[in-house]
Amino acid sequence: MKFLIVDDHPLVREGLRHVLESLDDRVTVLEARNATEAYALVEQHADLDLVLLDLRLPGVDGYAAMQELHRRHNTLPVVILSGSEDTPSVVAALKMHAVGFIPKSSPREVMLQALRLVLSGGVYIPPQALGLAGPDGPGESSNPDTKSIDKPVLTERQTEVLGLIAQGKPNKLIASELNISEATVKAHMTDIMRALKVTNRAQAAVVARRLGI
Repeated sequence: MKFLIVDDHPLVREGLRHVLESLDDRVTVLEARNATEAYALVEQHADLDLVLLDLRLPGVDGYAAMQELHRRHNTLPVVILSGSEDTPSVVAALKMHAVGFIPKSSPREVMLQALRLVLSGGVYIPPQALGLAGPDGPGESSNPDTKSIDKPVLTERQTEVLGLIAQGKPNKLIASELNISEATVKAHMTDIMRALKVTNRAQAAVVARRLGI
């Protein structure tokens, strides 16, 4: 596996390198201090498996860098690393096609679990960022917009699929758990995104969690 860390702090890059190297004995880790270096490395290494991108970069912020990376290589997965974990930041990143959002304060094991999930095709969203583990207890959302979301009309099967998507599970695992084909999962996903008025599974997961699905 080959990863690219984009962060301007050497100590952060060193810490992430150790985490990534514990995923597999054959991990290669590249490092970039800014967006310009990141673009160059992405062009030079077409076999990258994942980019870990800090939101706060010198010169160009992480959101702009993510958009440019997606424009250049729209199949390259990007996970956002951030010192913050507020809901607007998470939602903004997911709307820009990030496949995960990992707070830098996350314990090592949580970060490893998040990376394994993303590498298997899932999406990682920190529960605390969506108010799922706030001061009012699990499931209580502190986001004032939550109550204003209209619950979509979904079939029982679509609701099951959406619930598993909200857990970050990839299509293959969803198909196995529900004993249906991956093609059927994809068909349900298309209908679900249309009903939720979203454009990707990460956004669908956000809405599902806000709705308590």
